[in-house]
Amino acid sequence: MAHIFRKTYTVTDNATDRYDRLKPSMVLFYAQDAATSHCAELGLDWDSMAAKGMFWAVTRTRVEIHRLPRHGEEITVETWPMKTTRVAFPRAMAMYDREGNLLLRTVSLWVLMDMEKRTMILPGKSGVDVDGRDLGTELKPPAGIPPREGDCRTCRAVAYTDLDVNGHLNNARYLDWVEDLSDSGFHGARRLREMTVVYLSEAREGQVLELDRIWNAEEQTLQTEFRRQGDRVFAAKMVYDIM
Repeated sequence: MAHIFRKTYTVTDNATDRYDRLKPSMVLFYAQDAATSHCAELGLDWDSMAAKGMFWAVTRTRVEIHRLPRHGEEITVETWPMKTTRVAFPRAMAMYDREGNLLLRTVSLWVLMDMEKRTMILPGKSGVDVDGRDLGTELKPPAGIPPREGDCRTCRAVAYTDLDVNGHLNNARYLDWVEDLSDSGFHGARRLREMTVVYLSEAREGQVLELDRIWNAEEQTLQTEFRRQGDRVFAAKMVYDIM
């Protein structure tokens, strides 16, 4: 079986934003969808893990963007597991256009969670063996994001359509919420170059999150903080270029 898993997609109109650029949330969707397909080949799919009382969850993702594809483009996603660490199963992804040009790269830290206790299971205690390799082309794994108080706060409740099969706010949906904190003028004047997302606690249906927005105009960086009753649930840092 090939170590690198490849899957081809055609970008649909609902995957792009007002400016016909792939939504940041869809970057995570394609990375997760390809990883899910690869896990199915490896016998590590959701059903197999659920039978053992576990499920996969992403704790951190870093993305480096060269160009976001547009509606109608054919893209190829390559993904592969990296060497397992003491606490996580890192996974890399690269996306290419039809001509083979690199569009973006990601690296994510995956962990196994106990389905009943909702606590993390260390790789060494999980009984799960992933044949990971570092090819030397991967991004450096993402670091944490230090907490900051925001200058623009709103509240948003986790609704039914935000949920995934694990019953919590879907990883990709967080970035839709982040994008909604800024208006069309903001997005139209900038090109997203890099982003780091950190998941700190799962958000369940009906829970209300406080969303903070911290904008640094000099550095063209946007940090967002999601909190539940004061406790951090999620953080993201986006880096932009001015168009």
